[in-house]
Amino acid sequence: MAKIIIAFVVVAGAALYLLTKGGGEVSIAGEQHGIETHAPADPAQK
Repeated sequence: MAKIIIAFVVVAGAALYLLTKGGGEVSIAGEQHGIETHAPADPAQK
């Protein structure tokens, strides 16, 4: 059982390391409310 937990921690740490070193914006904070992520929709033209 201890080997499984140790392996999980090692794999999770390696994945987090690779994600942060890979560039881009990686956020482990969950959903971020109040930040506009999409461009506003164009009003319908008639």
